[in-house]
Amino acid sequence: MTQFDEQLTQDLFDKKMITENQLQEIKNYRSLNIFSLNVELKLLLSISVLMFTSGVGILIYDNIDSIGHIALLAILFVITCGCFYYCFKNSQGFQKTETKFESPFLEYLVLIANVLTCIFIGYLQVQYEVFGTHYGLATLVPTIVSFFCAYYFDNKSVLTIAITGLAAYIGFSVTPQEIFQGNNDFYANPSLSYSAIMLGVLLILWTVYSFKIELKTHFTLVYLTFALHIISIASISNMYRDELIWILFALILAGSSYYFYKVSYELKAISLYVFMIIYAYIGINIFLFRIFEHADFDEIWVLFFMLLPIYFIGSIVMFIKLIKNFNKEIAK
Repeated sequence: MTQFDEQLTQDLFDKKMITENQLQEIKNYRSLNIFSLNVELKLLLSISVLMFTSGVGILIYDNIDSIGHIALLAILFVITCGCFYYCFKNSQGFQKTETKFESPFLEYLVLIANVLTCIFIGYLQVQYEVFGTHYGLATLVPTIVSFFCAYYFDNKSVLTIAITGLAAYIGFSVTPQEIFQGNNDFYANPSLSYSAIMLGVLLILWTVYSFKIELKTHFTLVYLTFALHIISIASISNMYRDELIWILFALILAGSSYYFYKVSYELKAISLYVFMIIYAYIGINIFLFRIFEHADFDEIWVLFFMLLPIYFIGSIVMFIKLIKNFNKEIAK
């Protein structure tokens, strides 16, 4: 038993929240040094899903001429239907509250079935153009299927696929290399920024409504994480624009940071809090740069470069202090 755990247990006993007998039982249990393999097993299952779906893609790519499109589609369809049949047969059905699977295998089989569905529909569109020139439908259909599976089988992994598909449907896609470069989608299509921010706001509103009707409230962190990244990336990318519109996006980022600051404390979600700080810090630095970009630093540039290391060191210290204060607040 670690010193931290010992202290917490002792605090509970001092506050008379547990009896002396319970304190001794806790110490005896922890002295057994029993640990759970749950995380390791889930990691292996995730890797197996990734390897299986990647293998399907490689199989299609390498054997498309020898096997034929119809045969590959038929194989994909049969495997997908088999996965869904097993999932529906062994699931507990739709429930508004969180559903616990008796076996983690079912949870990852749902993920496999959903990924194969996306591959199947994408293959149909690329090869046969079943949706014609309406390419958005090839993204929207698997997105709808993903949302249905996420809520019916209570699967957060599938929910992330669904939200990603919804973002792709409105045209929002970004790679880490393009986030803060001048050739990303927000520069090529400025109206996409407003669509991305609206999507983020809609995700936030949906979480509020879900809490109101008590529908899968444990999905809240997934929705808010996507909303935080989408709104922040869209705002920061447009703060580089030459027009005065960058001020509007600075205000949007400020409002978003304040909202996620409040909600991270309400949900006790340190992941939201950390990313909120990072995006807010980037936004503040861009804002300061835009304010002082027209200033004349000929006379004060030496002082500026002397203060720069102090600024970054102070930022690191402040970041650590904020995280420590957050952990203390949510521990109360």
